[in-house]
Amino acid sequence: MPAATEPGSDMQFVVAGPGYTGQRVLQRLPPERCTRLGRPAFDLDSATVAWPALTRPCTLLYTIPPPGYGTTDERMARLLSLPGLAPARFVYLSTTGVYGDRDGQRVDESAEPAPATPRAARRLDAERCLQGWCDARDVALFILRVPGIYGPGRLGLERIARSRPVIAEAEAAPGNRIHVDDLAACCVLAMTGDTPPGIYNVGDGDHSSSTAFTKTVASLAGLPLPPEVSRAEAEATFEPARLSFLAESRIVATTRMREILGFTPRYANVEDGIRASLDD
Repeated sequence: MPAATEPGSDMQFVVAGPGYTGQRVLQRLPPERCTRLGRPAFDLDSATVAWPALTRPCTLLYTIPPPGYGTTDERMARLLSLPGLAPARFVYLSTTGVYGDRDGQRVDESAEPAPATPRAARRLDAERCLQGWCDARDVALFILRVPGIYGPGRLGLERIARSRPVIAEAEAAPGNRIHVDDLAACCVLAMTGDTPPGIYNVGDGDHSSSTAFTKTVASLAGLPLPPEVSRAEAEATFEPARLSFLAESRIVATTRMREILGFTPRYANVEDGIRASLDD
């Protein structure tokens, strides 16, 4: 894999998919050197989509999710086929879901991916297509495997207010998550730092369960604690999309992120992250 190139003053920063995370990345970069690619002008579901003409070499952050069907990422395939696409560095936001269910065991970047859901399989397809494309063109590739993202507006307050049940703490699986501002800062480091390309798991290092997280949110927000149900009852009553997230159990190691990429999350204490999100 090629060595990372240090973006100099002539480097353009391109953020494709400037949504919840992408907007925060853009806030951390020099605006005069940033290009924002989002719908409707940049729509990878359109047959007429085109890569913009850039006057400087670029570092590309790609946050656009795959389509919601199949096991391949057609949007990534379309992006990689666009004439003129030639980033010096490519940063891709993937998912820790590519590891699948690990029965609560620790997993790091050396583990063979084993996605258990079509959405995770689509992310792994995007990773592999992108890896081949970057290797063939000597492009430095950073793949950030991201867990659940929380932050302002993404604390599940409406579900808590409606008294939606959670799995009993004694039966809940370990969790993996990252505050959106920490994720944005990690993206900027991958886009600009002088660190080796590669695959990096991202996370805050707090592996408390989704039940514990939800109860902490409720307590800090002054809301009633959610009712707890057994896992068996959850499997019989929760909607399929929610169950698919709760069915997998793993502890995602972030040693490479800390020691090689050189990133330490600001909100390693999840209570601090929740308080900051409520205050925003």
